[in-house]
Amino acid sequence: MCMYERFLDQITDFIFVETAVEQADMIFVPGNGYPQMAERAAGLWRQGMAPYVLPSGRYSICEERFAGAADKKDAYAGDYGTEWEFLREVLLKNGVDERCILKEDRASYTYENAIYSRQVTDAQGLKIQKAILCCKSYHARRCLLYYQLLFPETEFYVAPSETEGIGRSSWYRTELGIQTVLGELERCGGQFHQIIGDLERV
Repeated sequence: MCMYERFLDQITDFIFVETAVEQADMIFVPGNGYPQMAERAAGLWRQGMAPYVLPSGRYSICEERFAGAADKKDAYAGDYGTEWEFLREVLLKNGVDERCILKEDRASYTYENAIYSRQVTDAQGLKIQKAILCCKSYHARRCLLYYQLLFPETEFYVAPSETEGIGRSSWYRTELGIQTVLGELERCGGQFHQIIGDLERV
C-alpha cells in the first residue's frame, strides 16, 4: 500500500466511526435536516434496541430558521419550526411511539446537542448506561467525542447513515467529500482545543 493510501485510510478510520449495535437505554439523534439518521433510529427502535429516542436541535447557529428537509422532501414536506420538530415527524412516520420520543429543541450546534441532551436525561431521571448514536457518517467522530464528553459513564454504539454521497469508501473522490471530511478533521482539532482548555482550567 502506498503512503497516500495509508494516509487516506487513517483519516477514514478516524472520521467514519461505526460499531456493532447492542441493546441500549437511549437512541440519540443530533440535530440536522436530513431524515436518514432519524429513519435509522426508528428502525432500531422498532427492533427493540432502546426504549427511547432523543432527537436534538433548534436550527443551525448560522441560520435564523429551520430551512426544512434537506433530502426526501416529498416524504417530509411539512413546515417545521425546528430540527427537533422535523426529526420527530420522521420518527413518527417511521413507526416510533410518540410517548417514546423525548424533546430537546434548543441546541444550535453539535456540542449543544450533547449538552442539552444530557440536561434532558438528567431532568427525566434517566441513567444512560448504554446509548446508540445515530448521526451522519462523516460526522460520527465529532458527535461521538461530544456525547462521550457529556455522558462519560455511558458506553456508546455508533450507527451512522450516509448522506450527500459522502461515505467512507468514496469521500476522497469528490471535491465536496474532500472539503467536508477534511473540514470535520479540522473541527475535531479546533473545537476541542477550546474545550480541553476550558476543562483544564476547571
